[in-house]
Amino acid sequence: MMISSDIQPEKMPQRIGFLLVDGFALMSYACAVEPLRAANLLGETELFSLRMISIEKGGARSSSGAVIPCEPFSAAGDDLDLLLVVAGGDPFSFDPPARLENWFGLLDRRGVTLGGVSGGPVILVRAGLMKGRRMTVHWEHAPALREFEPSILLEQALYLVDRNRITCAGGTAPLDLMHVLIAGWHGQGFAQLVSDWFMHTELRHWRQPQRAGLVERYGTTNRSVLNAIQAMESHVADPLSLPQIAHLAEIGERQLNRLFSAEIGHSAMGFYRDLRIRIAGDMLAGSSLPLTDIALATGFADASHFSRAFKSAIGVSPATFRRKRMSARSEEPMAWRRV
Repeated sequence: MMISSDIQPEKMPQRIGFLLVDGFALMSYACAVEPLRAANLLGETELFSLRMISIEKGGARSSSGAVIPCEPFSAAGDDLDLLLVVAGGDPFSFDPPARLENWFGLLDRRGVTLGGVSGGPVILVRAGLMKGRRMTVHWEHAPALREFEPSILLEQALYLVDRNRITCAGGTAPLDLMHVLIAGWHGQGFAQLVSDWFMHTELRHWRQPQRAGLVERYGTTNRSVLNAIQAMESHVADPLSLPQIAHLAEIGERQLNRLFSAEIGHSAMGFYRDLRIRIAGDMLAGSSLPLTDIALATGFADASHFSRAFKSAIGVSPATFRRKRMSARSEEPMAWRRV
């Protein structure tokens, strides 16, 4: 099954490290590492030398409790071609120790490509490694990351390669990323063989969205409603007025409200408020940002205004919601009412 003409011996083996941060998602990790393992199998030689690395001795624990044996980064050295930081849960609560940042700096100076998967890009940002680089991150972490570091060049893509930085949104997106990387190293034919091994036949372009489109998410095909929702999602921190939304939707205010009631089950502004509350809830559960920062990022005047609106909509205070979500991270998420 080996396609020997596609293999480039001078590039073998690529030395790839996976820095696993406790709480990482097994799905993201598996979709990144398994194509490389399969490439070694299908290529009948060691195309990729894989190393699992953790913060401390004893391995890294996934969000589901599975422990992956690892070597600590303090003993990992710098003989890598690529390091991918894989994180999940609340990557904002992980404060990179100085010695880890020093190791990142050493790898960067030695020409090692640095990347992040799922919440991993957050850690790269916190370590000051993404300045002036286009990047992506899992959509759950995007609002909090923009609030944490407004200067980042954040895009909603499945993955992005900008010079010697690679970022990936996680989930199944690493399958698409690895196809592109394997194709670059060992040819398109061999990369397709690896993708077929995983029955990953519908390869996605890096620009494809991380989430389902508005039609699938909200169950309406009404163009005016969809235009209004798109405007709302683009103006969370700086909310629009009803006249502004109606103007962008190219419809009158009363007609817009009638359409929202019929298609969505909420008034236009009621939907908008719940959308901002939902995004705030995602930030509460997925980051350690203070309430004031979350309030401003979701268009509320201050923490008090946000707390009142949040409790009115959800039934619990933001602090209580955050505490419950964090304690239930490994269980089923709290259900949101449909917005």
